[in-house]
Amino acid sequence: MNAILDIELLRTFHAVVRLGKFSAAAQQLHKSPAAVSVHVQRLEAVAGGRLLDRDNQSVALTPLGKRLLAATAELLHTHDRVLAQLQGTRLAGRITLGVPDEYAAHVIRDILPIFTAAWPNVVLEVKTAPSYTLNQWVQRGKLQLALMSQPRGQGSPVAHVLAVTTPVWVTAASASSAWPDPLPVALYAADCPYRQALLESLKRAGRRWRVVLDSPSTQAVRACVEAGLAVALMDREAVTAAMTVLEGMPDIGEHEVVLVRSASAKNDEAIELLAQSLHQHFRL
Repeated sequence: MNAILDIELLRTFHAVVRLGKFSAAAQQLHKSPAAVSVHVQRLEAVAGGRLLDRDNQSVALTPLGKRLLAATAELLHTHDRVLAQLQGTRLAGRITLGVPDEYAAHVIRDILPIFTAAWPNVVLEVKTAPSYTLNQWVQRGKLQLALMSQPRGQGSPVAHVLAVTTPVWVTAASASSAWPDPLPVALYAADCPYRQALLESLKRAGRRWRVVLDSPSTQAVRACVEAGLAVALMDREAVTAAMTVLEGMPDIGEHEVVLVRSASAKNDEAIELLAQSLHQHFRL
């Protein structure tokens, strides 16, 4: 009998990789951790080898796992798009979505076109702002749905985790390893959790700093770092070839990217489908 790549097994595998833990994937997929483990084992049997190296804290992709992840991302997208197109024209509505600047390009370019192609009668309105501002807008009903980042485990218990990341200190790849005192820093907007994490960690460590850039723009912060003018905090996955991770700096705890929705949006079908699309396709 020929082997078959089961879509449900692939979706479980992608969720584990995206969230970094079996328990987090189980929560998002509404399955038990044992069921998630079984799904991965069944997929490994089809793939012919181990896909994940795992311990009590996290998981890491094996070379085979990396190949399978890259090869099946478009397969999942196509499956969901075709399935939605069979039902898409019956759904209509309007959704206001909030996205932090650092993830806006990915969401707008890679996820929203899939959703709008599948559900052409749903009108989207997207707003960008720092994470904590977006959360306030959701609570006030100004947004129906929003992505935001926050320190892991410190947010709302009803928020749904899309991904987990560890922010790292970055500097230009060409910069000297010895930084002056006070430390030159590039800061995100006031309501960004990475700004708070950077400043609080420097205070705890007794390090002095001076602000070179204070901007709501991720692109501006990135340019400042790559030019060698300052150091900043950034998702490890967002470190570019022109940057390097700065060692010997205060530790920054794990953060998570979560999806929050307003109280009025709990039972809205269009919002639920957009939330599912964000869950399935969001990547750091």
